Parts: sequence; C-alpha cells; structure tokens
Amino acid sequence: MGTLYLVRHGQASFGADDYDVLSPLGHRQSVRLGEYFRTKGLRFEAALTGTLNRQLQTFSGICEGMGLAFESSRDWTAGAGSAAGAAPGMEPSPLPHLLWPGLNEYDSAAVIGAIHPYPLARPDTPELYRHHFRLLKDGLAQWMAGVVSPQGMPSYNEFVAGITKALEYTRTHHQGNVLLVSSGGPIATAVGHVLGTSPETTIELNLGIRNCSVTEFAFSPKRHRLVTFNTLPHLDAPEHAGWVTFA
Repeated sequence: MGTLYLVRHGQASFGADDYDVLSPLGHRQSVRLGEYFRTKGLRFEAALTGTLNRQLQTFSGICEGMGLAFESSRDWTAGAGSAAGAAPGMEPSPLPHLLWPGLNEYDSAAVIGAIHPYPLARPDTPELYRHHFRLLKDGLAQWMAGVVSPQGMPSYNEFVAGITKALEYTRTHHQGNVLLVSSGGPIATAVGHVLGTSPETTIELNLGIRNCSVTEFAFSPKRHRLVTFNTLPHLDAPEHAGWVTFA
C-alpha cells in the first residue's frame, strides 16, 4: 500500500498579466510545506508534476524546504531523460521527477471565453472577483457536459484521461510515497474520479481547494482511496494564519 500526496500549487498571480508565476507568498507556502515534510521525516519515491511554471516553482520550493533538489526530469510523452541542475548549496536528491502534461490545469480564460466572448475587466474588486468565478463555474459545467469546446483546450474526457493515467501510473510503478504537484482542476478531478462525484460536486471541490494544500490517496495496484482532502497541516501555527489563500 502506498500514499499519493496531491499538492496544489502555491499562490499564483491572479489578476496579473501572467497568472502562471508564484507570488512571493506562494513561494513561501511551498517552502513551508517542504519544511513540514522534512520535519515529519517524509520521503518520496518519486514526484510527478505538470509542466506549468507555477507547478514547477511549487515543486522547487518544496524541494528547497526539504533540503533536496530534484535529480532529473523526464517528459513521459518523450520517454527521454534530461538533466536538471541542483540549486546552489543543495545536494542532488534521489527523488525522480516526472513531467506529466496531463496534470496541467485547464485554461480558465478559454473556459470563460467559450460562454462570454467579450473582454472581462481585471478582477480587482470583490464583485468583479465573484463575477469571474460565476462565469468560470458556468463555463466549466458546459465544458464538462460537452456543450462548449474552449479554444485550444482538450475535450473534458481527454482532460480526465490525462489525470487518470497519472493515477494509474502511480499504482503500477510505485508502492511507497509519491508526490504529485498540480492544480485545483486536476486534483478535484482526481478526487471526483475516485469518489464518483457529479460534475457539479467536482466543480465545487475545485473552487474550494487552497493553495499548497495536501490531499492524500492510499493506493494499491488496483485502486486509489481518499484519505484526506485539502488540508494545510503546515500552516496550523498562528504565525501562518495569513498564509491561507485560494488563488
């Protein structure tokens, strides 16, 4: 029996020109999670991440907090390894790092654009923020139902397949602890797949996942089982109360 630790990326740059970059707080969140893993004596056989910057930066921060640097990375679609340099002052880690594009997040702008083909104002007020997420929920529901096809995105069935194949990979290749760093959409989809939730419930799970939160699956060669969801044990201390974020 193994354990898969699914981690959402740290706080990104919501509302900025480039969302796909960790904020300074997002970096601190990821390093703090790595410190927590190290304090708990947790070791991983391997790590899987998507290829988005915020996912890779979160994985790098976790490694920093654990005092590790990933040894190598390999794109599962290419099947060829490529060396990845260790951070200054850090020893290479025996932790293999597998790049898995199927763990990338959906394009929220494309999802919204499929149902609202007009430019949205920058969400810099509470009302505009709520409006953004109302449109996102509606767009996700229609994409999941096959009603719309957001530009440049796979079908929802293809999106799910990229995630379930990652789960299958962990079951068939590992028996211990595995780290998976992704985003809210893929993690909620993985939970929904394991629990058999409705699309509406999967969307609600998605939009409630906190930055750098940990979800745990116990796994055997045959199946995954949900153990914990959306936890922040590394931010329990009062001094980290202001570090809890959702975007």
